[in-house]
Amino acid sequence: MATIAAQAIRTARLDLVPLKVGHADEMAAVLSDPALHTFIGGAPDAPDALRARYRRMTAGSPDPAVSWCNWVLRLRDEDRLAGTVQATVGPANDGAGLVAEVAWVVGVEWQGRGIAVEAARGLVDWLAGQRDVRQVVAHVHPDHKASAAVATAAGLTPTDEWQDGEVKWRRTTGR
Repeated sequence: MATIAAQAIRTARLDLVPLKVGHADEMAAVLSDPALHTFIGGAPDAPDALRARYRRMTAGSPDPAVSWCNWVLRLRDEDRLAGTVQATVGPANDGAGLVAEVAWVVGVEWQGRGIAVEAARGLVDWLAGQRDVRQVVAHVHPDHKASAAVATAAGLTPTDEWQDGEVKWRRTTGR
């Protein structure tokens, strides 16, 4: 099975642009609201810390069987970044193909406009078209209704599996 590299993805209003260290300054502002950390914990990163994190992320996974794919969300009409999506793609536990674990974050200023839904759909559909990707999963806090709505809109369904206090959602790609 080959590794997967992030590629540009275009949706109706968004360009999902593969992450670069140079995105850190603008993204630090997008991700600066502490409310974004209600369900995931932690606190917003300062630009220097975000640059360091982006350097590690863009360097790739130390495991050659795992691909770290990260994008920033550029809202074309505003020519501004509005959030991120990511996929960690690796071998399935049963050895049958690849599993992509996905996540999304949209800055507070852009929430309520369907951006997360559009980005997640674009990402999940792109992953479903990748060779060997058999499942897409997300982990959603049980009290995070907006994120559950995004997962549903992206074609994922909740399972009875839990990890670190979050419900595992899944979509089988049918490949």
